[in-house]
Amino acid sequence: MKNLAKIITVFAAIGMMFSCEPQEDRDSMPALTLAPSDLNFSVTQDPENSNRVIMTNNTEGIIPYWNYVDAQGNDLGHSNKHETSVMFPFAGTYTVYFTAYSKGGAIAAEPVVITIDSNNEEYFSDPEWGMLTNGLDGKTWELDFYDPIGWAGLDFPYNPSGSDYWNWFPDYAGNSWTMEEKDWGEMYFSLDGGYISSVTQTALNSSAQTTKDGGFTFDIENHSLSFTGGVELLYGGDYHPDVSNWTSVKVVELSENSLRLAVIRDQSRTGEGVCLIVFHYKPKE
Repeated sequence: MKNLAKIITVFAAIGMMFSCEPQEDRDSMPALTLAPSDLNFSVTQDPENSNRVIMTNNTEGIIPYWNYVDAQGNDLGHSNKHETSVMFPFAGTYTVYFTAYSKGGAIAAEPVVITIDSNNEEYFSDPEWGMLTNGLDGKTWELDFYDPIGWAGLDFPYNPSGSDYWNWFPDYAGNSWTMEEKDWGEMYFSLDGGYISSVTQTALNSSAQTTKDGGFTFDIENHSLSFTGGVELLYGGDYHPDVSNWTSVKVVELSENSLRLAVIRDQSRTGEGVCLIVFHYKPKE
């Protein structure tokens, strides 16, 4: 086993895994006293693509906050931008919430309900959607014990010339200390009418299993996957103390037969630093 002291302790790189919008300094703003009727914003559907919803804040002197949910209340995303847009590729009803933050406090507007009349099949034309979900038929993934777990630098694998680029993926026989070989459960993804996910998770110290159903978002461009509705990444081994976020993960590799997902593991308190801990999955037979 390679020495884990090789882990790079570059805290600034942590932000590359999770996208954050620029934040304004609320304390430097005027202490506005606003009512919901004072808020000037719009939520409109793109006339050329009704699945694309455009959100615009025209209220001066505030920090905008948008979040949007589906008809079941699943959180689909959020933004601090004054103007942003989001694609709702499935037909259905969605609700957009707008909150204005200032030094005087937070004011929430009346929610805006958007109705999408039809699916946008072009949105899922990238083959990676099919690799992950198998479309309407769904796809189940399970941990691969021939290559179950590994570690990588925080900019792996999309910055091969960076100083933080390194990785090793152990064979299970030589690194069985990483986790007990047992049925850890399975992950399921589907696009049958929505972003459907389900994770069956096995307890660390027993064979007891729990199943959580929810949704997910998949950002192909930024190589990221987020679980919603209380679902977490299927993992193996006792890593919860070192990982603060098991719902927003990095997609390290995706093909028809192989899936590697990574979370940030922080062991800086022990001097071992910060790295990506990478779990490998294979389609369930």
